[in-house]
Amino acid sequence: MRGKTGIAAAIISTLACTAQAENFAPLPQLKAYEVPAEWRQPVEPLRIAERTWQIGTAGLSAILLKGSEGAILIDGGMPQAADHLLANMRALGVEPGDLKVILHSHAHADHVGPLAAIQRATGARVVSNAESAALLARGGSDDIHFGDSLLFPPLRVDRLLHDGEEVVLGDLRLKVDFIPGHTPGSMAWTWSDRRGGKVVDIAYVDSLSAPGYRLLDNPRYPRIVDDYRSTFARVRELPCDLLLTPHPGASGWEYKTEAVQSEPIGCRAYADTAEKELDEQLAAEREKAAG
Repeated sequence: MRGKTGIAAAIISTLACTAQAENFAPLPQLKAYEVPAEWRQPVEPLRIAERTWQIGTAGLSAILLKGSEGAILIDGGMPQAADHLLANMRALGVEPGDLKVILHSHAHADHVGPLAAIQRATGARVVSNAESAALLARGGSDDIHFGDSLLFPPLRVDRLLHDGEEVVLGDLRLKVDFIPGHTPGSMAWTWSDRRGGKVVDIAYVDSLSAPGYRLLDNPRYPRIVDDYRSTFARVRELPCDLLLTPHPGASGWEYKTEAVQSEPIGCRAYADTAEKELDEQLAAEREKAAG
């Protein structure tokens, strides 16, 4: 009798759970990170300067520097770009083993997405700062602003940088400036190259935007506005004959059959525009809070 009683109780419990479940709406589907087509549109290697190349897509920068002792890659674009990047490197005579160093601007999926695959394929050392290294190791999860919506294959960092430090590979010498704001670990890279027969100072400066960010009383990033202000000031002072940015349009570049800066923008103008946009965003946020 006890066995029958137990079975009957189990059946009643199951029916009750089923009835209860019918009262709840289905859980939402997971959504992939979808981006504009130009961010995914491959382009052939495009020369920026004598040793500096764009090897990414039409809408995202992936900068390759070729030097006497190998190559350095800065950023890679979306996760699905790995094979395209490796093919473009080979087209420039850079075999996987020739890539020695991987750098980046900030640790979001649309810029560091393929770097784990590139690291595995080449054995190159990833160089970053402490703030970005933590996010890289988590594959973008628990992002301050985006939560778990911008995930990418995680990767390890081989060397942690201090602000103002240099990365040297043969005749390639790049200086890093920490420019927190867009992310706490955002960076700018500067180096010298030749373009049109002249030596030019090139600055690859991270995004300065705050897309949908909470700027006032942000519990995860309390001093975010202060960081943006100090970053704008620092970007204005960078050596910057030629400005490159992770999103090329922000610095007036078009990546098609050639790399053309149709609307030349320098570091000072880049920072000025970003600060104006931040001020407008702050004003809108204060107005909304005032109700």
